[in-house]
Amino acid sequence: MFPLFDLSLQINGFPIKKAKTELRKIVALSEKEYEIFLENKKAEIVNFHLQNNSFYQELTNLKSFENWNNLPILNKQNLQKPLQERLSKGYSSKNVYVNKTSGSSGDPFVFAKDNYSHALTWASNIYRFGWFNIDFNSSYQARFYGIPLDFMGHKKERFKDFLSHRFRFPIFDLSDAIFEGFLQKFKTKKFDYINGYTSSIVLFAKFLQKKNIVLKAICPTLKVCVVTSEMLFEDDKILLEKQFGIPVVNEYGASELDLIAFENPEGKWQINSETLFVEILDDDNKVLPYGKEGRIVITSLFNKAHPFIRYDIGDIGILNEKSTLKKPILQQLIGRTNDIALLPSGKKSPGLTFYYVTKSIIEDDGNIKEFVIKQAKIDTFEIEYVSETELNLAHINKIEEAIALYLEKGLTFTFIRKNTLERSNRGKLKQFKSML
Repeated sequence: MFPLFDLSLQINGFPIKKAKTELRKIVALSEKEYEIFLENKKAEIVNFHLQNNSFYQELTNLKSFENWNNLPILNKQNLQKPLQERLSKGYSSKNVYVNKTSGSSGDPFVFAKDNYSHALTWASNIYRFGWFNIDFNSSYQARFYGIPLDFMGHKKERFKDFLSHRFRFPIFDLSDAIFEGFLQKFKTKKFDYINGYTSSIVLFAKFLQKKNIVLKAICPTLKVCVVTSEMLFEDDKILLEKQFGIPVVNEYGASELDLIAFENPEGKWQINSETLFVEILDDDNKVLPYGKEGRIVITSLFNKAHPFIRYDIGDIGILNEKSTLKKPILQQLIGRTNDIALLPSGKKSPGLTFYYVTKSIIEDDGNIKEFVIKQAKIDTFEIEYVSETELNLAHINKIEEAIALYLEKGLTFTFIRKNTLERSNRGKLKQFKSML
């Protein structure tokens, strides 16, 4: 098949051939060679921005690079200023890739990548999907994503879908009637892989479970399912693999950076060390050893248009103790730093703990499709859910008992049944939200 995807990148000014060649060279480095490469790239990108980026000069108050650990931590609040004020010399909105973050962290902003850096992002994606025999030029994607609803935005996204060889399943209405339509598409189209938001794909798997259908039986060309943007829980992964009949791969990325981690064929969440440098820091900005939980701080090694150096992405995670510089393994992604529940006792707990504990009980019922948890006050939580029937008292008591056991007693819960749950304009579902 004609390499339409690569060609479209090249035509749009993103040198994908050059990027693929460089990526292959980095992948081939030995551990020792990689260590030298990394130190050189870190020094190179810092010095470039110190010399060419007034925003970064002001942030660091440095003239030259000396000590990595003394560099400031860049956060999303630092980036709440016009893009033009953050671009390096020689770059403008006309000669860079410009996009904006989804705002799922509560701090949306516009960002830029120089064209070569953006090409490397795609080279990194292509390389990792290749682990599962997916080729962006020829493999057909079933895409579970949102889509702009305005006329021009909608047409533009559909054209990108055509160039990227993918069929989009819009995820704003996830009723059984809509899923019946999805099912017909899988019967008639030769999809190679599924890619999209975790919550939507899990809902589709629950629909298949109810109908006792294994997707690969009706779409034999399917090879793999890649979920992204939302947490994938182990029991959901088991459900997906059972109902789809294919491996399920967990992806972790950020639009302003790159693909950060991608589950490899051995089932390990392998960090992208070719274009990024990932650190885990404590509250005092000290680097933590492998195996310790802390803030995920990331450096983009190639982006010259805009500095992302020691950038606090707003997530908490742990690198596996067996990680190396060249092959770091993300052991656990715990959640976003702004998704922390503050409890009356003074205890802090990741909001997803509530979601996880509640999930295990609610889903025993089989009637709950999905739900979200919101912290309204220090001791008050709202659980919004979509179901065929109201939650019964036995389930409510079980949830309250489990949360008292795992977290603390004396919390108040309100259960609100809804027809649909609020999603972002891109279709993401935020599973826990603090309104404090």
